[in-house]
Amino acid sequence: MELLAELGQRKVLAIIRADGPDRALECIRTLVAAGITALEVSLTTPGGAEAISKARTEYDSSVLIGAGTVVTAEQADEVADARADFVVTPGITRGAKRSVELGLPLLCGALTPTEVIAALDLGALAVKIFPAKLHGPGYLRELRAPLPDAPLIAVGGVDVTTAPQYLAAGALAVGLGSPLLGNAGTGGSQADLAHRAAAFLEAVAHA
Repeated sequence: MELLAELGQRKVLAIIRADGPDRALECIRTLVAAGITALEVSLTTPGGAEAISKARTEYDSSVLIGAGTVVTAEQADEVADARADFVVTPGITRGAKRSVELGLPLLCGALTPTEVIAALDLGALAVKIFPAKLHGPGYLRELRAPLPDAPLIAVGGVDVTTAPQYLAAGALAVGLGSPLLGNAGTGGSQADLAHRAAAFLEAVAHA
């Protein structure tokens, strides 16, 4: 499976932060049932690697399950053992470098043109523009002018209104955190999470 092509087709990457592995897995199940099949479990979740491992056992390879907020080399090793499909980092971290060494597909966080180029030079498969909300869709469009071949994913404050705008500006996909997850990761309604997932999928369907 070619990860970039799959992300481009699916358009939405759900970012899960929860209060434990069981809650994270509950959110994964809700999102997959709703039709979101590219997911990132942030390691700010206690037992995040455990949640990834359990989800990887539960779902076949058509469901993409990655690890987010990978900062250290040890975390990269941990999520590799958990069979994460890809790694997401907030920047060019030791975890990013170790992920490349391990051959794990890397979505590396960056904001400025220099950081984008550095992330690609490191070996990132795609670059996570974070925090995207800081400058909005127009900034991503401007980044693509000198870097037309850079695969960019908009993350950070992307909501149901701006998600299609980022895609129209040239984003490969959008990463959706709290505007999608809400309080589902800490005991909130899973039904409400499913409704938000449906709204996001409808919003990006024709972008």
